[in-house]
Amino acid sequence: MSAAVIVDEAPAPIAPTKRARNPYIRGLRTPRGIAGLTVVALVVLLGLAAPLLTRYAPTFQTADALLGPSGEHPLGTDEIGRDLWSRVLFGIRTDLIVVVSAVPLGALTGCLLALVSVTSRWADVVVQRAFDLVLAFPGLILGLTVTAVLGAGKSTVIVVIAVVEAPAFGRMLRGAILSHREREYALAARVGGAGRVRLLVRHILPNAADPLVVQIAVSLSIAVIVEGAMSFIGIGVRPPEPSLGSIVSGSVMHLQDHPSYAIGPLVAISAFVLGLNLIAEALNKGVRR
Repeated sequence: MSAAVIVDEAPAPIAPTKRARNPYIRGLRTPRGIAGLTVVALVVLLGLAAPLLTRYAPTFQTADALLGPSGEHPLGTDEIGRDLWSRVLFGIRTDLIVVVSAVPLGALTGCLLALVSVTSRWADVVVQRAFDLVLAFPGLILGLTVTAVLGAGKSTVIVVIAVVEAPAFGRMLRGAILSHREREYALAARVGGAGRVRLLVRHILPNAADPLVVQIAVSLSIAVIVEGAMSFIGIGVRPPEPSLGSIVSGSVMHLQDHPSYAIGPLVAISAFVLGLNLIAEALNKGVRR
């Protein structure tokens, strides 16, 4: 009689799921993420396609001042005859340039300072006190201080936003590093011979990046508000270059007789901030699942 030979089959490897690999895509595919992406994409496209969507330059003056909405001027004209539709479109472009420049600069500065702070106790004390000093000043007060040194202009707005946002990124990354370096995978890598730099770069930072991605979306919405506020009080983008905040500022004296003056920039600011907040909430939900 022949004996049956039983061969143990090795278990098939379990392939990683897309859910584990793509938390950002998972979050952005939710209704909230899709709505936020749609709104932000629409605003961005309006700004990028500004020269194609209007026949007037944002600084061109016509003979009709404070004209109401018409086929020639969809949002009317301002107090010196400039087309408001054109100024809103180019104002969106200006705001995009500011926030896309300022937020990455603030994120990079904050993250570098966070990496410095975890190297030693004294460095941590110095960096955290610097963050406390920045957070002690409201954004507009800090903007006034920087403007007094550098003067008003687009570059000043970028510097102010970067300084305002740096502590948020720095403290978030510092907290994530301190939390992750005591977890089992970090201890195992350390036992396996990983040095401090390798442990930080190869193991801890990739796992600590999720909150930073969410913070970028939040910071972009804050940057839009800060730019609008600075331009509104006259310490932001210099005229005659259009910005959404400066257009709102110019509309204040004409709200009763020309309400459409303020509608365009307010809708653009609100839509941009709302879309970015929806994206931030969707990303946050995706990374926490």
